[in-house]
Amino acid sequence: MKSKFSLFLLMSLFLMHVSFAGDTTKLRKTVKVPDEVNGGITLPAGFNAVVVADTLGVARHIAVDANGDLYVKLGRVKGGGGIVRLRDKNGDGKADEIKTFGDFNGSGIAVKNNVLYATSDDAVFKYNIVNNEVVNQPEKIVQGLVNKRQHASKTITLDNAGNIYVNIGAPSNVCQTSDRQKGSMGMKPCPILDSAGGIWQFKTNVAGQSYNNGVRYATGLRNVVGLDWNSEVNELYATQHGRDMLFQWYPEMFNQQEGAVNPAEELFRLKPGADAGWPYCYFDIGKKQKMLNPEYGGDRTKVGECAEKVQSIVQFPGHLAPNAIVFYNGTAFPEKYRNGAFIAFHGSWNRAPEPQAGYFVVFVPMKNGSPTGEWEVFADNFAGAVKEPAKATYRPCGLAVGPDGALYVSDDQKGRIWKITYAR
Repeated sequence: MKSKFSLFLLMSLFLMHVSFAGDTTKLRKTVKVPDEVNGGITLPAGFNAVVVADTLGVARHIAVDANGDLYVKLGRVKGGGGIVRLRDKNGDGKADEIKTFGDFNGSGIAVKNNVLYATSDDAVFKYNIVNNEVVNQPEKIVQGLVNKRQHASKTITLDNAGNIYVNIGAPSNVCQTSDRQKGSMGMKPCPILDSAGGIWQFKTNVAGQSYNNGVRYATGLRNVVGLDWNSEVNELYATQHGRDMLFQWYPEMFNQQEGAVNPAEELFRLKPGADAGWPYCYFDIGKKQKMLNPEYGGDRTKVGECAEKVQSIVQFPGHLAPNAIVFYNGTAFPEKYRNGAFIAFHGSWNRAPEPQAGYFVVFVPMKNGSPTGEWEVFADNFAGAVKEPAKATYRPCGLAVGPDGALYVSDDQKGRIWKITYAR
């Protein structure tokens, strides 16, 4: 009898091990947040912010489920825990429960219809959500994407017809023969555009897809980190990081101040087959038009083929690094914000010797998918006293709108998450 009991006990322990061996979900302790007004950021009158969670790590993009759970994609992790789930159990806006899972680095994350999507730097994974809990056995739906150190992050968004859109950034500044070398001319045609420098469309319900299964939805985009589907008009929108080194390499064309604000960071409204012109073109803030890059014969007067490329709908000063865009589809904010776009600017590094800039969240008023006025700074003071990448206190990176109409902002410098609400 004793031997039978021992055998039963051993079998039970073995089955328990098998059942949980593949589950890497871990609970993390919540971090007590210092008592700061609005978590240290500044907001327009009537708005308030609470810190949802702090010191999470390299918190890149974020997504909120219909039940209010917030998912955060971490850009650099060791030993697993590349996705963080934040759950507010008592309704105070702060995370009472923090769980981590996933064993891959990355930037992109999205959630829709009880499915969570997340990216590594070369693949897209899909998790099912059952009874508000993630089933920790992901399916790889896209694989084999270009993964080189420069512009490697893959950001994503979903439409309403079962498609996922993936940014594949160009591992290059402006497709020169020798990348980032002064005097090196641009390659034409640019070979990079075959597999990067654009946005690819894949199906959400098909496993193991790669380039041969996807559609190159848009091209000529150097690096789109901000990507969102606008459900008001059912179209794709993207914010592009412009090229570097115009003043440093071409002082005969760009003075110090002109180099700081050129080329423009751009917001695009993209239809299938769109070509935004990279690497041949850049948008000149001073000239207010798209022009040929110097590496392709440009001299700040030549437009050439750039006149035929897709034009951006909003332009911002150069090097601010627009890392996220989200359309405000909630009703909790005042009417002026309905269907407008919030954009998170990560902050510049390539404006020297001019002061660095950005490190804020802006708002673009929009209606029927088009801007209706000038953009304005919405949330600021993330960087603190010093607006430099290594010294900034926080750097805005991801954005999401919750089911209650709140706006969430992530920081990848220290891993802080804010929830912004409006007091009626």
